[in-house]
Amino acid sequence: MQSLLILGRQPELGLAELESLYGSETVRAVGGHAAMLNVDPCLLAFDRLGGSIKFCKILTTLETTTWRDIEDFLRKVAPGHAATMPAGKMRLGLSALNLGVSPGQLEASGLTLKKAIRKTGRSVRLVPNTKSPELNSAQVLHNQLTGPTGWELVFVRDGAKTIIAQTVKVQDIEAYARRDRQRPKRDSRVGMLPPKLAQIIINLAAGRLPEDSLQSICDTPVGQPVPRPLLNKTVLDPFCGSGVILQEAVLMGYGGSGSDLEPRMIDYATANLAWLNRLYQLETSDYQLSVGDATTHSWPSPIDFVASETYLGRPFTGQPTSEMLAQTAADCNLIIKKFLKNLAPQIPSSTRLCLAIPAWQTKSDQFKRLPLIDQIEELGYNQVSFKHAGGGRLIYYRPDQIVARELLVLTRK
Repeated sequence: MQSLLILGRQPELGLAELESLYGSETVRAVGGHAAMLNVDPCLLAFDRLGGSIKFCKILTTLETTTWRDIEDFLRKVAPGHAATMPAGKMRLGLSALNLGVSPGQLEASGLTLKKAIRKTGRSVRLVPNTKSPELNSAQVLHNQLTGPTGWELVFVRDGAKTIIAQTVKVQDIEAYARRDRQRPKRDSRVGMLPPKLAQIIINLAAGRLPEDSLQSICDTPVGQPVPRPLLNKTVLDPFCGSGVILQEAVLMGYGGSGSDLEPRMIDYATANLAWLNRLYQLETSDYQLSVGDATTHSWPSPIDFVASETYLGRPFTGQPTSEMLAQTAADCNLIIKKFLKNLAPQIPSSTRLCLAIPAWQTKSDQFKRLPLIDQIEELGYNQVSFKHAGGGRLIYYRPDQIVARELLVLTRK
């Protein structure tokens, strides 16, 4: 295993995404919120991963999980590493996962390392762990811990061992926020799909990345779209709304085809994609949009894969009555079922889909799911399972959220 990825708030989504893109044989889950990946780090397309928040280079593995032993090891090796870094004030941060270490313990260890490094004549600033044993993306970015004189060490428990890694990249939270909040057309009444989740949906639908395109994908500068000819595939979003999935697909190097029942949403998607073209200075914009009811519409060929957030029903702000929930679930189930029946004859066998369908949190971590999930084969599809995403359910939600999104990954029979 060559790389360590720190996963997001719901690690099963990140694990499924990695398995989808790189194959189950390359992935190993560690520490509850991390994954080791046996892929050449130079070919890891980190910027297109919505479910991984940090990309780390594995430095070593210790045959212990005792923090005092880990600290003793660091005290010995840190000064030597600091001597190899470029001149300038060094910035140091520590993050621990699944080791039972408190923020206070990490800060104390950081001060110990700072003292050891300063004895070599090097100036060091420690980034404190104020609330959590893990530094978040904003802290890493703000303190430039992935820069030439930055050093974030990440410690992950792996059974009776501890993996020590150095953070190389973190998610570009500013770019995500810009693509989410600065789009000219947004409407909270119809739901707003986070760009990170849109990336996950696309990656689950796209499946394994072609090896001959990995180098070119990774050579594309951060923040720039992958040149379209590299992938030469078109994604269909039949419930495209304001175009979030299409905008992320374009940046990944895919062509896009989108439709929506509401003409207003097509106007919104058109404006947002034009804005994206200007923001990223895209030379070409390979997408087409049309007004259409997903239960009856005919889409142009080719459709290489389908990625979409479907109809989610009413946006409940409080727990609905059982009757109201049953009716909403029935309405959503009917629409999505009719859509799947309409789509089936329009796509070739083995075409892959990822659909965000509604699930309702009735109690903490308990969900009411759509009946059609148990009827997938009758509708002409097979459900894709993931070796590393335990439980088989991929549900994106916040603890206080009633309407959740269940990611259903299918292939056409």
